[in-house]
Amino acid sequence: MVLLIVMMGAAAAGVAERVLCLPVVGWFLGCDSGGSPSQTALDDVPADYLNLYMRAAATCPGLSWTTLAAIGKIESDHGRSRLPGVISGTNSAGAAGPMQFLAGTFADVVAHHQLPAGGASPPSLYNPQDAVYAAAFYLCDNHVVTDLTGALWAYNHSDAYIAQVVTQATQYSEPNPNASVACATFQSSFQSGIDHFSSVALTAVQFACGQIGKPYVWGGNGEPGFDCSGLTAAAYAVAGAQIPRTAQGQYNAGPLVSADRPLLPGDLVFFGGGPAKVTHVGIFLGIQNGQAMMVDAPHEGAYVRVEPFPATVGARWGSELYLGASTPAAG
Repeated sequence: MVLLIVMMGAAAAGVAERVLCLPVVGWFLGCDSGGSPSQTALDDVPADYLNLYMRAAATCPGLSWTTLAAIGKIESDHGRSRLPGVISGTNSAGAAGPMQFLAGTFADVVAHHQLPAGGASPPSLYNPQDAVYAAAFYLCDNHVVTDLTGALWAYNHSDAYIAQVVTQATQYSEPNPNASVACATFQSSFQSGIDHFSSVALTAVQFACGQIGKPYVWGGNGEPGFDCSGLTAAAYAVAGAQIPRTAQGQYNAGPLVSADRPLLPGDLVFFGGGPAKVTHVGIFLGIQNGQAMMVDAPHEGAYVRVEPFPATVGARWGSELYLGASTPAAG
């Protein structure tokens, strides 16, 4: 069933001519890469909705929370609009709720996806949590990660609407050029072809890149942030690989990469005082200007970010040593 939603705000003339995000093998660079909220987002998006958009986006690796937030803004001003069909009833097209679903489309999404606990019982398109998660599932079903424009077209058959969503999403995201460059490097490496773990690695890296900007939280597993091994465990769990929770456990679980095999995107890279004193882990992205790059949750007071590291076993990285890498597998 096609979800057709009437936009509640008029798009500016000519906005459909804007340049949209560039798709690079499932990762949208620049204007829709997610990242930390901009000041515009912090000022405009209610905290409970911002949390919902971020959590719901994580159910679809590669989906930017800013896309969900932009849709929520355009459709209902994050549930604050008092136009018909937002908090009760329907609009003239029969759409309802903060994400403006048709009842039949919402029912179809709920029938094929398990909405998380905490919403209405039974699920309701008027409930913010149910509506935002349903929107994430619907976009994912329409291949938003590889075809943003197509997924937004499924949501609303309007070029102007698509451009408005992309523009709004851009305003909500704090740009992170370093992250975009490094993730682009990862995608380039991926295109050259790696081994049969590639789909697992792709999903894990897309998830980790999507967390850039979240704060380091000791013991954190996602909300409000991550510690180093919480990030890697969550990334691989989404990819279908259950790995131990701690950096030491992940190192011990292996399988370790041999010294003569080049690092591949998605490899876990480890740091510490020695094989029995592993204290940090990140996810390898690729080589940028001759420098190995990883995405990691570094330390207290920092945020999930992309940073360089020395890819020679025994080389010093700050107060720690680079100890080697492993390649988790699904199963």
